[in-house]
Amino acid sequence: MIELHKLSHGREPFHLNCDLIERVDASPDCHVTLTTGQRIAVCESVDEVIAKIRAWRIDVLTQSLRLAR
Repeated sequence: MIELHKLSHGREPFHLNCDLIERVDASPDCHVTLTTGQRIAVCESVDEVIAKIRAWRIDVLTQSLRLAR
């Protein structure tokens, strides 16, 4: 899961399962669209969200390779 901050509610942090993300748009605020159709406005930029997703996936794969040894 990655930590993001809701644009509303005073930058309230929340954790999101990356597997539920369908797309990330900037219009002009960053919106994360989930596979359920729900859209969440976040404070992070599109590049920041992508970097967090990439880091999370790298961490999962790294742990999997360690367990496989």
